[in-house]
Amino acid sequence: MDIEKNLSQTLAEMGTTLDGATNAQIFCALLRMVRDLETEMKPAEGNRKLYYFSAEFLVGRLLRANLVNLGLADDVERVLAAHGTTLAAVEDCEPEPSLGNGGLGRLAACFLDSIASLGLPGDGVGLNYHYGLFRQDLSEGVQREEPNPWIAPESWLIDTGTSFSVPFGFGPLAAHMYDIEVPGYENGVVNRLHLFDVEEPSPAPARGIAFDKGDVRHGLTSFLYPDDSDDAGRLLRVYQQYFMVSAGAQLILAELEERGFAPKELDRHVAVHINDTHPSMVIPELVRLLMERGIEFEDAAKIVERTCGYTNHTILAEALETWPMGYIEQVAPGIVPVIYQLDALARARTDDERVAVIDGNDVVHMANMDVHFSHAVNGVAALHAQILVESEMRPFAELYPEKFSNKTNGITFRRWLMGCNPELASLVTDAIGDDWKRDASRLEDLLSLSGDAGFVQRLLRVKEGNKERLAAWLRAEKNVEVDPHSIFDIQVKRMHQYKRQQMNALYAIWKYLQIKRGNVPNRPLTMVLGAKAAPAYTLAKDTIALLLALGRLIAEDPEVAPWLRLVFVENYNVTAAEHLIPAADVSEQISLASKEASGTSNMKFMANGALTLGTLDGANVEIAELVGRENIYLFGRSSEDVIGLYDRCDYRPWDVWQADGELAEILDFICSPELLARGDAGCITRVYRDFIAKDYFMALLDARDYVAVKERCLADYEDRAAWGEKALVNIAKSGFFSSDRTIREYNRDIWHLS
Repeated sequence: MDIEKNLSQTLAEMGTTLDGATNAQIFCALLRMVRDLETEMKPAEGNRKLYYFSAEFLVGRLLRANLVNLGLADDVERVLAAHGTTLAAVEDCEPEPSLGNGGLGRLAACFLDSIASLGLPGDGVGLNYHYGLFRQDLSEGVQREEPNPWIAPESWLIDTGTSFSVPFGFGPLAAHMYDIEVPGYENGVVNRLHLFDVEEPSPAPARGIAFDKGDVRHGLTSFLYPDDSDDAGRLLRVYQQYFMVSAGAQLILAELEERGFAPKELDRHVAVHINDTHPSMVIPELVRLLMERGIEFEDAAKIVERTCGYTNHTILAEALETWPMGYIEQVAPGIVPVIYQLDALARARTDDERVAVIDGNDVVHMANMDVHFSHAVNGVAALHAQILVESEMRPFAELYPEKFSNKTNGITFRRWLMGCNPELASLVTDAIGDDWKRDASRLEDLLSLSGDAGFVQRLLRVKEGNKERLAAWLRAEKNVEVDPHSIFDIQVKRMHQYKRQQMNALYAIWKYLQIKRGNVPNRPLTMVLGAKAAPAYTLAKDTIALLLALGRLIAEDPEVAPWLRLVFVENYNVTAAEHLIPAADVSEQISLASKEASGTSNMKFMANGALTLGTLDGANVEIAELVGRENIYLFGRSSEDVIGLYDRCDYRPWDVWQADGELAEILDFICSPELLARGDAGCITRVYRDFIAKDYFMALLDARDYVAVKERCLADYEDRAAWGEKALVNIAKSGFFSSDRTIREYNRDIWHLS
């Protein structure tokens, strides 16, 4: 197509020209052009179609991603350059969809991209959150939450004009369906992400994220994960979940009928995938709808079990949702008798109370229902799946050994290499051709260049350029100055104690004290963190306050500031990740062994040439196996050791604090006058008390080893040629973590799409 002609015509309709248009106007013109092209494309077709249910789809900005998949990104860059702007400048005008929070949502977005790119028939099903999780404000030294509105007059959302009536306890509520189109990579396929919304959404709160959680008719789709510290918040989460699955289940049956199939044929022509426990009520809802269509309960339950698959994303009890039956009776009374019948059916299979759908307190265990009434259950990394089978879900694995498998997570290289790191993508293509864009395993061809000093130097220069660009972005967007010649050590992910950002804070204190004593490093170190804490997660918010205070203390100390910076990136999101990840030298993956199901930022950093500093947890285990121990920096206790400590209840942080003088000095510095004066003293003091009294995720256990291995890692950085070789191996071996590979495995073993 003639891109320049198309843009010129569209801009003329807007009353301007390519040379006279603002970047915002050019964005709108490009959005219209892409949407017009996608409208002409067709969804993938087959005898069996997937519906991927997820509470989150963290899609990120879509302009560049769609242009890459349509094969137009380079041509658009050339046209824009000829008229005095760039695609990067134009896409800065695009609001990022506020439809997710962390790895769960980013994984779902990668999966939709891969499903379309592999030409498989499959759509996403979720909710159209208007104000997202929240926009993070750190201006007062603590996290404040503000609405994050993103839906503009020019949007990727397509109003389908279709609604479904959801039968709540208070009466029916219309679920209006909007679509975001998901184009495959250069294959002419466009699948869809279906997002359900209320007809009359609430306006954004004037300040903060407090709103009337009881006004379900208007506020149901306002925020992702509304504060559930009270009954109203917990009930609203149940309303959200049932709204999504009821509308989605009705869509499935409507499309099944349109395709000419009877409801009793559901399992032959539909695959439903439950991404974590949030969509679990799709099981009883589908059973209810099949019974409405004349199918007996037991037959309906068998059909649904053969239709559904379930991905477990965690062993943390807090994330394995349970809801009092009283909540479900209030929200969705139509599925209550179905859940009781499903519980009775499960009890007929086993009398083990540990796996009951409804426990003795009349509480519904969503994960238990998912396992009983799905035909496939998977973990998301080899270690995670092993822990599920051998420990956390052992009774289920003994009952249903054929159901359990592992599907190691993946990322889409089209966004996380081609899109966010075009210089590296070009270097790779020049070296090995472009087959890797469709088959990421071909990145292994880079290993033939090991020992090629010229190529390694070019690789290092790409990293240097990315670090310069990140420094410029931080200066422009965050008003933060960093030295691009320093080592960039980056930890960006959801703020949670098991991910152990608090242990990174201990290292920052140790490094600060070392520099104060005259032990300056060979090269300056820039520590970058970014994360949002759930509004009701006090200790996570306290950890952010500690990190902000540390950053301020370090920046204000003339002895330390030239050698150490600690930067906390406000409102971390996909857009920020696309700047940070290509520039990272060191990828921090320091969760407590056995607690991180997989992680996907570790894969993104690896593909962009950062070296992993991490524990043998989640997918780090597989990264280590692929690259070899010489190309990764591992520390900390094993998952077996950690599980044993929990089982025996014999980890006592107080004893560690008392026995280790240097560690005690670091801990006590948290409550030093100079640090308390630079942050919220109450927040910081709570972190200190938690370290010595609880430390549930055992940061003190691994802190010594962490500091030692991190120091070795930073020292190794000075041998630039050897470091470049390590980075080369990591990039070459990262292809295993393609979401295309993951989706092929899901399709082969679970979905059987055609």
